[in-house]
Amino acid sequence: MGMDYELVLVDRKSEAQKSAEYMRLNPAGRIPVLVHKDVVVFESAAICLYLCEQNPQAGLIPAVTDPQRARFYQWLFYLNASLQPELMLYFYPAQHTTAQNSTAAIAEAQENRITEMFSLLNTELEGKTFLVGEHITVCDYYLFMLSHWAGDFKKPPLTFSNLGPYLCQLAKRQSLINVCKAEGTSLEMYQSGPQKT
Repeated sequence: MGMDYELVLVDRKSEAQKSAEYMRLNPAGRIPVLVHKDVVVFESAAICLYLCEQNPQAGLIPAVTDPQRARFYQWLFYLNASLQPELMLYFYPAQHTTAQNSTAAIAEAQENRITEMFSLLNTELEGKTFLVGEHITVCDYYLFMLSHWAGDFKKPPLTFSNLGPYLCQLAKRQSLINVCKAEGTSLEMYQSGPQKT
């Protein structure tokens, strides 16, 4: 969006998101949280919407009168409220069971469920450059992030016929390169093009 910002990293290993200082900003004790002027917003989709609406000149959300606006909402909330929670269950299965010997089975089942969700997105992307409309939106960046998390799956997102090339094109965008550099995230896997399994 070209806006000035200060990135404040939260140490999850020490559970800094549960500190009294952080909980004053986000009583849910989860990451992320946005502080903008006198406004504090948590929940990723809410932060995305807030930033898009505060900065309409960035063009990361269809205009209110654009019929694609409804599709934008649909995919933003699907990514945030359907796909991301499934990924969190995959990565943290021990938080969802008291039977510690079941975590591997939970992770395996989750990988299968998530792969089906990526298959749905792959179908949606057929013949398209972006997830919503003719221009990049915040949904594309969100989908890239979630797809990257699943890079070690048996069938990773890069192996899908439409999703793979889409991710490789997004990985060339300077804004995404800048974010990944700041986070120490490698984009090397996207430079050799879509994978085959």
